[in-house]
Amino acid sequence: MPPVLAPGRAEDAERAVLLAAPRGYCAGVDRAVITVEKALDLYGAPVYVRKQIVHNKHVVADLESRGAVFVEEVDEVPEGATVVFSAHGVSPEVHLQAAERSLKTIDATCPLVTKVHHEARRFAGDDLDILLIGHAGHEEVEGTAGEAPGHIQLVQTPEDVARIEVRDPARVSWLSQTTLSVDETMTIVDAIRDRFPLLLDPPSDDICYATQNRQTAVKEISRDADLVIVVGSGNSSNSVRLVEVALEAGAGAAYRVDDASEIRESWLDGVESVSVTSGASVPEDLVDGVLSFLADRGYPAARAVHTAEESLVFALPPELRRDLRAAQRA
Repeated sequence: MPPVLAPGRAEDAERAVLLAAPRGYCAGVDRAVITVEKALDLYGAPVYVRKQIVHNKHVVADLESRGAVFVEEVDEVPEGATVVFSAHGVSPEVHLQAAERSLKTIDATCPLVTKVHHEARRFAGDDLDILLIGHAGHEEVEGTAGEAPGHIQLVQTPEDVARIEVRDPARVSWLSQTTLSVDETMTIVDAIRDRFPLLLDPPSDDICYATQNRQTAVKEISRDADLVIVVGSGNSSNSVRLVEVALEAGAGAAYRVDDASEIRESWLDGVESVSVTSGASVPEDLVDGVLSFLADRGYPAARAVHTAEESLVFALPPELRRDLRAAQRA
């Protein structure tokens, strides 16, 4: 572990590599990956997984090498087989389709996403119009929207707000995808509230703790950085947001890479200060690869800038815990 710098010390280093802390795996991702690993150990291969268990191509490739089979929809899973639902969540319709095929389901949805699903059902139960802030096509958005399709409409940008149509301007609520930029989300919320002053908030912040912590950390290491490297896959919303947050915080340049092999030598031309972080779906060995790449080119050892402690751990899905206990008793 690199030595720790207190927040606010990033500007003290002239030629340096600064490393965001926290970074990498969040509790929901860790739980989802372990769920597939435990399922493979317990049931044997193949174990089917609907969509990518988390948005990282290296994690997916590793699990495939162990016997996981990734599919787009449950109709690709043989009847009676085991299927894991990804950390991003699924709609009730997907649960119904799995039941119709007699699939053994293990739901690895992040508990923080499940919380948003509960909020969607509660708002819909109160017959409110729900404005869901998020990105079209993202699995999490599709899963949440599926909880109350007759009540939810998607809002992607502040410009979308003018086109919103609701039944009663006094009965409007909002929810958000958990992996968005905090600043971006609140800008959209402010625009919605300007139009609907009686807008109802969710009972708690939907942006997950790990997303917020990683954005705070990247702001701290980006203010005086010539270059910020974010490790994460292109379909990882939180990783893409980290690049945007780094640039907004003052980084000279910021790029996302899946691993060190994607770093271009030209990015380092004239660069003295490099800051490194990773999205919430990224194993630490991929970050180590970036640090080694920089070290091979004469950059000093990384120094960590610590902005938050993370100790949250989520229990494995109850259906998997039950089968693990039964296997131990056998």
